[in-house]
Amino acid sequence: MMHRHSGLIFTGHTLSVPLEHRRPTGPRIEIFAREVRENDPAAESRPFLLYLQGGPGHRAPRELPVWLRRAVRDYRVVLLDQRGTGRSTPLTRQTLARVDDPAGHLAHFRADSIVADAELLRAHLAGDRPWSVLGQSFGGFCAVTYLSFAPQGLREVIITGGLPGLTATAEDVYRAAYPRVLAHNERYYARYPEDEALARRVVDALRDQDARLPGGDRLTPRRFQTLGIHLGSQARFDLLHHLLEEAFAGPELSEVFLRRVDAAISFAEFPLFATAHEAIYGQGAATGWAAHRVRDEFPAFDLDAGGPVRFTGEMIYPWLFEEDPALIPLAGAAGRLAAKDDWPALYDPARLAANEVPVVAAVYHDDMYVDRDMSLATAATVKGLRPWVTNEYAHDGLGRSERVLDRLLELLKD
Repeated sequence: MMHRHSGLIFTGHTLSVPLEHRRPTGPRIEIFAREVRENDPAAESRPFLLYLQGGPGHRAPRELPVWLRRAVRDYRVVLLDQRGTGRSTPLTRQTLARVDDPAGHLAHFRADSIVADAELLRAHLAGDRPWSVLGQSFGGFCAVTYLSFAPQGLREVIITGGLPGLTATAEDVYRAAYPRVLAHNERYYARYPEDEALARRVVDALRDQDARLPGGDRLTPRRFQTLGIHLGSQARFDLLHHLLEEAFAGPELSEVFLRRVDAAISFAEFPLFATAHEAIYGQGAATGWAAHRVRDEFPAFDLDAGGPVRFTGEMIYPWLFEEDPALIPLAGAAGRLAAKDDWPALYDPARLAANEVPVVAAVYHDDMYVDRDMSLATAATVKGLRPWVTNEYAHDGLGRSERVLDRLLELLKD
C-alpha cells in the first residue's frame, strides 16, 4: 500500500507478531507501521529511523509534524502504531470484551513488548542492519528499554523528553510530579489571573448543577480538575483558559463548554493510556494506584478545602473508571493491573553503563510530565549519552520546532 502527497511517499507495512514474545507459538496480534520518505530516488538508500510515539496508548502521528519534515532529509522514517493503537490490533473496551483475561492481555502492552515488536519490524524492513530510533516521551522510555535489551538492533538513539528514572517506583514518579504540576498551575494563573475565580465558580456550579456531558455522563468537580493534564504542553497550555472564558451561559454551564470539556478529558479515543499508564512504571512491585495514594500528600489539590482550584496533571485515578463511560468496562482489568506485583524489569543498568550505541537526549528543564532530575540521573548512567538541557521548549518541543531535532542531530555528529 503506497500513496504520495506533499512531496513524500507513504508505504504501509503490516506484520503479525506474538502477543507474548516468550510464547512465539501462542496468540498473535498485528502491528502496523507507515514508512515515510522523500519522493526522490536517492531517499531509497537512506537509513531507517523508527519513531516511537509518546503515550502509552497513542498511535503514531497522522499529520505531518515539523520534525518529520526535517527527519526525511536524512532518513526513511518508520511511524509505528505501537501495539494496541491505531491500525495495530487495537485495544479498546470493544476488543477487550472479547478477551478471556483482559488484565493478563493488557500486561503485554508495555515497553518490553513494544521493543520486541520493533525488532521483528526491523528484521522485516532492514534485514540485519541496525536502525536509528527517535523516542518522544514514553517513546523515549521505550528507547531506553531498547538500549537495555536489544542494543544490537540500534545504530543511534535520539530521545526527546523521555529519559525515565531507571529504578524509580510509581510512588517516586508521582511524588516528584505533583510539585511540578503545582508550579505549572502557578504559571497558568500568572498568565490568566482572572481564571482563578472562574475555576472556583465552575467547581461550585458542578456541585450545584447536574451538568451532563454529551455522552450523558455527569461532569464532576474532580473530573473537571483533570484538565490540568494539558498544562505541560506548549500547544495546549492555553486550552483551559479558552474553555473557562465560555464556561457559562447565564447562571448555567454552557453547552459549548461541556462539549469542549468532554473532548479534552474523555479517554474514549485512548483507553489504553488510562488503563496501562501506571503499569509503565511497574518493576518487581505493584503500582497500587500510586497517583491516587500520593495525592493525599499534597493538600493544595483538595477541592473540598475551599481554597483556590489547582488542576491535576498526568495522573490516572481509580474513580475515572467509575465516571468516564469509555473506561467503566475496563475497571476490573485496570484494578488487577494495579495489583500485579510481578512486573519484569524494564531497564538493565549494567548494560546501560556499558552502552556502545550513540545516544543524545533533549531534557526539558521545566518538563511537567517527565522529571528533570530523574532524567539527568539516567543520562549520567548511560555510557556515552549526551544530554541537551533546555528551557526553551516544553514537553512537546519536538513537535513545535524543527530546531529540536536539528540540535540533536548536530550532537550526534560532534
